[in-house]
Amino acid sequence: MEIINDQLARGEHRKAGVFERAWSWVKALPGNFKNKVTKVAKNTIKLGKDDPRRVIHSLKVAMALTLVSLLYYWRALYDGLGVAGMWAVLTVVVVFEFTVGATLSKGLNRSFATLLAGALGIGANHLASLFGEQGEPIILGVLVFLLAAASTFSRFFPRIKERYDYGVLIFILTFSMVTVSGYRVEGLLQMADQRLITILIGGGTCMILSIFLCPVWAGEDLHNLIASNIDKLANYLEGIGGNEYFQLPKDGKSTKVTQNNGYKSVLNSKNTEESWANFARWEPGHGRFKFRHPWKQYLKTGALVRQCAYQIETLNSHINSDVQVPQEFLQIIQASCITMSTESGKALKALGTAIKTMKHPKSACQHLENSKNAVEELQIALKAASLEDADILAIIPAATIASILVEIVTCVEKISMSVYELSQLADFKVVEATVSPEIKPQLLHKGSINPILLDDGDDNSHVVIRVDEIDMGSHQEDDKISCQTPKGPKQIEEA
Repeated sequence: MEIINDQLARGEHRKAGVFERAWSWVKALPGNFKNKVTKVAKNTIKLGKDDPRRVIHSLKVAMALTLVSLLYYWRALYDGLGVAGMWAVLTVVVVFEFTVGATLSKGLNRSFATLLAGALGIGANHLASLFGEQGEPIILGVLVFLLAAASTFSRFFPRIKERYDYGVLIFILTFSMVTVSGYRVEGLLQMADQRLITILIGGGTCMILSIFLCPVWAGEDLHNLIASNIDKLANYLEGIGGNEYFQLPKDGKSTKVTQNNGYKSVLNSKNTEESWANFARWEPGHGRFKFRHPWKQYLKTGALVRQCAYQIETLNSHINSDVQVPQEFLQIIQASCITMSTESGKALKALGTAIKTMKHPKSACQHLENSKNAVEELQIALKAASLEDADILAIIPAATIASILVEIVTCVEKISMSVYELSQLADFKVVEATVSPEIKPQLLHKGSINPILLDDGDDNSHVVIRVDEIDMGSHQEDDKISCQTPKGPKQIEEA
């Protein structure tokens, strides 16, 4: 009996526990719901503040849908187009994208693919009808099979996949619908005409609103992205060069300092750059960017920037490792490593500024030369150092860091040459150094000159002081020539 009573008591206790938890969940439900709503609202506000263009784009899509809906709401338009007006609404939904280039790409692909597929579909139905009632479905099936197979295979070509993939899909869809439905539906030509008109209306509405109402240009975003990525690498390298990682600690360990990890976003920017470059080719000339702007050169520069970012990622992993660094060897490479890092960062900063302002990258010349000189100084210091008695395993980590910095200098030089090529293709502004013609020759000494008194007291004795004229024009011309193009390693040595 006691056992039965204990089991009943445990069962009642478990039921009470279940009801308690259920009641606690019910009581907490309003608070949890409020917290969830607050969190969603904060995330929504943050998303809009991060890029206000997203809010404008949402309003533009809503406006386009409202306008094309008039094809259904307005009786006169509905009588002329009928239920085919719904194709305009569907076109707006699938065509309107965030950037102008993406909208033009989808809109033009859809329009031309629909026109071509519709014309071929009508021609296929007319051709099949010549073979009689029994031969017509066979001919239609063969034509659908052949064109669908050929169109699908064409999507594997890289250029078609990159720029016309959506158009090929629409071509397959439209041709199949026209040929298959034309076998049973009467008035095929009228149906195709209505659908083509409504698709053109929907696509045209999207393209007009996208271009003329607060446009978002993919080319401009790509331009700013490349400049921003270069600045992120520059910030990291300048931070390393500030004696943070190459200082000489007392305990012989490398000091860990909170570093700038902004460069990590550069590692995964390839897909974004390629997408924006593809869309930018569809955009008309706008602002500082002319038609047929060299967008491919941006991809080349972006690839070099990512190579440099991978080198920095390797450098970062070595710098933040717990290693014992011999102070004697660190003293040998310290000055050269700091100079390489700092001057490479300044060169990248100048290149990023040149891209942002679309001006000739002249200011990076001196920083590139300084970083190259630091590499030579490092080589001389290592040759002059006596490392016979050094612990090779102990100096390998520090030597690896110095070697990576040398590779980074090479990457920066490649980036500078790519930016220079971009400045030539895109006609960046050349800022000429101006010197006023009224500037007088500068004297090497300012102040009074006391007369020299000879011992014999000859008052007729005198001293002739000759001041040669400084040719400011020749110096200006030399400076113009030397900074016209960023030099690579060999060019700097020859200069």
